[in-house]
Amino acid sequence: MKKKIAQNIYTILVFVFLYMPIAVLILYSFNASNSTSTFDGFSLKWYRELFSDSASLNALKNTLILAILSAVISTIIGTMAAYGINKMQNKYVKSATMSVTKIPMMNPEIVTGISMMLLFVFVGVLIGGKASLGFGTVLIAHITFNLPYVILSVMPKFKQMDKSLPEAALDLGCTPFQSFFKVELPQIMPGIISGLIMAFTLSLDDFVISYFTIGSGFETLPIRIYSMTKKRVTPDMYALSTLIFVSILILLVVSNLISDKNRDKMSKKAKKITKIVVGSVFGAIALITLIVLIASAGTKTVTLNVYNWGEYISDGSEDTYDTNAEFEKYYEEWYYEKYGEHINVQVNYTTFASNEDLYAKLKSGATGYDVIIPSDYMIERLKADGLLQPLNLNNIPNYENISDQFKNPFYDSDPDEKYTVMYTYGIIGIVYNKDKIDPSDLEKIENGEAGWELLWDEKYAGQILQFNNARDAFGTAMYALGIDVNNATPEEWKMAFEKLKAQKPLVQSYVMDEIYNKMESGEATLAAYYAGDCLSMIANNESLGFFYPKNENGEYVTNIFADAMCIPAGASNKELAEAYINFMLDEEHGAARANAEYIYYASPNKTVFEDLEYIDYLGEDYELIYDPDFNEPYGNGEQTYIEYMFATYAYRDMTEENRARLNGLWEELKVDSTSFGSGIYIVCAVIVVLIVAFGVYKYIQKRQRRRLYWNNPAPAKFENTMSIPKVVAPNDNNTPNSTN
Repeated sequence: MKKKIAQNIYTILVFVFLYMPIAVLILYSFNASNSTSTFDGFSLKWYRELFSDSASLNALKNTLILAILSAVISTIIGTMAAYGINKMQNKYVKSATMSVTKIPMMNPEIVTGISMMLLFVFVGVLIGGKASLGFGTVLIAHITFNLPYVILSVMPKFKQMDKSLPEAALDLGCTPFQSFFKVELPQIMPGIISGLIMAFTLSLDDFVISYFTIGSGFETLPIRIYSMTKKRVTPDMYALSTLIFVSILILLVVSNLISDKNRDKMSKKAKKITKIVVGSVFGAIALITLIVLIASAGTKTVTLNVYNWGEYISDGSEDTYDTNAEFEKYYEEWYYEKYGEHINVQVNYTTFASNEDLYAKLKSGATGYDVIIPSDYMIERLKADGLLQPLNLNNIPNYENISDQFKNPFYDSDPDEKYTVMYTYGIIGIVYNKDKIDPSDLEKIENGEAGWELLWDEKYAGQILQFNNARDAFGTAMYALGIDVNNATPEEWKMAFEKLKAQKPLVQSYVMDEIYNKMESGEATLAAYYAGDCLSMIANNESLGFFYPKNENGEYVTNIFADAMCIPAGASNKELAEAYINFMLDEEHGAARANAEYIYYASPNKTVFEDLEYIDYLGEDYELIYDPDFNEPYGNGEQTYIEYMFATYAYRDMTEENRARLNGLWEELKVDSTSFGSGIYIVCAVIVVLIVAFGVYKYIQKRQRRRLYWNNPAPAKFENTMSIPKVVAPNDNNTPNSTN
């Protein structure tokens, strides 16, 4: 009885561990607010938002089309492959083939993704002179990693099938074709359906391989969710995840219902209903996919591929201004007025999570982006590698709306040849919890005397969050030490490393987008982060405050960064891209102001930061974003303070030597043994000892059983020696004969 109770408790704990995160996600999909730490009441708000979010629905559509096509194609090919493998006579060849089939399953996904990207680029250059990733390449990649799962689902059904059945069908006059479809196919159908469902779910869920093989203009749902990590995953994604989970659960239930074991128990009526349901579901999905494909094929459009940070444009969510949709309407009207012809414009908007991700895509040569929005130091690197092309400012008249102090930044300082137009800029500061911080430190903050050393204060041990980003984390240490972030010597790099190492025991966690939950819920007290994002946190928790760190001389000492709009070399729609950039600066149509309000970063656009309605919209936050001190003259008065900050504290592109040094020190910091207490080693040692002990126990048990068997061999089988009468056919007199 006790053993049964313990087993039940163990089973319940396993299910709680597996499904509690999903339960929490489902719960917060019905949250009335966008908080991820407090539940403010039941609401269907985020489900309504989901179905009004065109970008997310488009990503879902792409994901379903990709999953259906890859699942169907891989199931057909996989079934044919399983049939061929089953017919192999040479057992060694058959074994080798099955081993090769399993390799993609055991191979790390990142290796598969990178290798397939390189293959597509190589083949594209080889046969066409131009490498291009897109829907076709990601479809091939999904079919490739789905195939082994289909083959391994179908193969057992061939082994379970009575081999005499197809032979009997052939003997009775069936052709091999008829034998397969009328005899063998019904026998292996459960395996085919299981393989189809598995391929569909794997394709639906894949991120890593898709990330490396997908191109511009096509975004799947997992990639869209990943791209949101620059800020936060919006709650409408919780709603979408809930719907996907429920759909997958239904598929799994259906899969179990049509398994061999359950098929035997089902009545004919239940089997028929199940077939109708399964056929209807897949038929409906296929029909919707076909309609979408036909509709898309019948629409003549000019496509603009835009590549931007996640959550970095006003996208129409929560009744906001939809920048891309408004540009499409604007350009179609403008084009008709100028040329008297109708044209349809479609903005394919995809996102990235880091400058390095963007660089890797552009450097591979397998992209077709028309507009990109990288950060300052990355722009320097892209220009040096010849991956950008100069702008024709005659096509961007709204460039005059950019304030003069932002027209010649360090990364694009030639006034005669412009490669960029600044989109936004921001400054790193420190967000803090007013209710948890020491009163003396709060006084320093209010007096403008607080600096970076606050993040190294031992009284906040376990309450400090640090960047999970090598450049920014080392930046905080260098600013605290007074080191030039762009010209540090190897000794100064080591000093910064030791500074971060000393901070590590005080750090609760290294974070990026996780900072929202931790600060808004009060789990942490101090964190360095980007100003615009910090102000978003304050909007959700009034107990939070924000300041820019200063040094002993009362000067701001922190990173300032800019993101700018550029056109990659080889962009196919340069004039359309320039029209898009011009629209992003436009005052008349409201795109510039709408984007500034949505993302909460500072705008270099005069028509925005001088707009009285915009100033009123920001309220007290306006002076935090546009600190009056930043516009004051600095030094001899030839530059403003903000220009001085760009020249002094903004990150520049690094040499390969310093890039390798930064990555090496960062890895050393993250894996440093001091981050683990002695308890982790004790736990690991105990686990290893238990595994070894269990192995020894099983070995001894096996030896004892073998010894017992040899000492007490099984008794000989009883042989029946009795003679049994043999019954023969009756004779002519209908009298049975029998002999002994």
